[in-house]
Amino acid sequence: MLSVRRIIPSLVSISVKNSSSLGGHSPHSVVAKFIHGCTEANIDTVVNSICGSFRKGCNWDILTQNFDSVRLNDLIVEKVLLELKEPTDAKRALAFFHWSAQRKKFEHGNWSYCITIHILVQARLLTDARALLESVLKKNVGIPLRFSVVDSLLSSYKITVSTPFVFDLLVQAYAKLRMFEIAFDVCRYLEEHGFSSSLISFNTLIHVVQKSDQVPLVWKIYEHMIQNRTYPNEVTIRTMISALCKEGHLQKYVDILDQIHGKRCSPSVIVNTSLILKILEEGRIEDGMVLLKRMLQKSMILDTIAYSLMIHAKVKLGNLESAWKVYEEMLNRGFQANPYIYTLFIGVHCKKGRIAEAHCLMKEMEDLGLKPYSECFDLLIEGCAKAGKLEESLMNCQKMLERRLVPSCWAFNEMVGKLSENGNVEQANAMLTILLDKGFLPDEITYSHLIEGYGKKGEFHEVVKLYHEIENRSLSPGLLVYMSMIRSLCLSGKVEEAEKYLRIMKERSLAPTVCIYETLIASHSKKGDRTRALRLQDEMFSQGLKPSCS
Repeated sequence: MLSVRRIIPSLVSISVKNSSSLGGHSPHSVVAKFIHGCTEANIDTVVNSICGSFRKGCNWDILTQNFDSVRLNDLIVEKVLLELKEPTDAKRALAFFHWSAQRKKFEHGNWSYCITIHILVQARLLTDARALLESVLKKNVGIPLRFSVVDSLLSSYKITVSTPFVFDLLVQAYAKLRMFEIAFDVCRYLEEHGFSSSLISFNTLIHVVQKSDQVPLVWKIYEHMIQNRTYPNEVTIRTMISALCKEGHLQKYVDILDQIHGKRCSPSVIVNTSLILKILEEGRIEDGMVLLKRMLQKSMILDTIAYSLMIHAKVKLGNLESAWKVYEEMLNRGFQANPYIYTLFIGVHCKKGRIAEAHCLMKEMEDLGLKPYSECFDLLIEGCAKAGKLEESLMNCQKMLERRLVPSCWAFNEMVGKLSENGNVEQANAMLTILLDKGFLPDEITYSHLIEGYGKKGEFHEVVKLYHEIENRSLSPGLLVYMSMIRSLCLSGKVEEAEKYLRIMKERSLAPTVCIYETLIASHSKKGDRTRALRLQDEMFSQGLKPSCS
């Protein structure tokens, strides 16, 4: 807190008998009148006397001596502050605020804090205003009334003839104190009352939030800015690029823009495209389209990118016919097709099992000289596998390899699962061997499918070999792998071997599931070992597990 002794110069002691120093009233007479009758006139007399003393530059000791008998209350403090609200008196108002805070039995509330803050901002005493703002915000931490400070600032705004800048300082103070959530809430609350935060305030807020690793909130604030027509500058964009880097998504969105535009885009276009795609990924299609139109109006995004994002939105809504219309409009306006749009349409056809149409689109794209990228092949691999066209799925996987591409794990796993189900686990395993040499990283699901496939064929040696391969690759087998191991070994008649993996599970602090217990119980029963089956059943019940495996 600033020392008022620096603000009010110490003067030569003024005689208490010198009535002129108090506007014609001696302090004793003022206090006496105040004590004998607390009327409005008497309060005004005290207020005038206090203001007169501060304007004369009385030091704290004299002020305390002269007004020792006056019991300060909220009304007197408010009247003194408002009497000193002009910029020429702002330092005196601050001095009075601090002096009164030292008086016994008086404590400033939000109201007197906020009046003083308004006065200081009007006088451009911003360092002092910020200090008081931070002080009152800290004082209100934990108070249930979330908007108590901003409500006091709003209520005292007119009587102090203040400036909207005070609300920017409020938001910035919240940001400095790392009170991010309430800072953003206050921004929106102020807008409801006709006050919009400045770009500087938003930049301050998103910068501090980004530094604190709350990246989702950064994007919410950025979206809100554009919705409310507060448009970013270079500082904003730099912060948003940092947010993309921090969440590890920058390369993802740069790659998408390369597919759409064919060359590197500016940082602002990268950020704005990322925002729209994030909104579409959340399923907020209408919000995304409203924001996209606003960006187009302000030239914040390129036309080709906007068309591609509109098609993406239509596809997300499942409106393929409408998506084609947007695509045709794009071509009619002289814009070129791009791999991103073709991939969207290929994905729709694969999802609906229209594999022939998907392959036709792939050929059409290549005939146009457009280079398919990994996701295109991934969609075809997955789509073909789901449609039961396993040879075509393998063929697409082979095409990827010829182009020095590697399928994603989710697409490959779909193919491996279907091949294993259909008795073609050897083909799946052979393809995995090739892919491992190309840098492919399988996961637990990949190996689980292969283990299940060999288990159905009774090839328990291959099952065990795959388990050791998992461990050699430091994949740390989980419940899915152990379930597959135990089920596959039981199918092969190797119940004792299966129980070995039950023990390994327990040693690794993995709790066996009901299905694992019931698989082993059924296998022991089938072999006639009723004793072991009952012991496992008791163990299952002791774990609080109830029979449920079909």
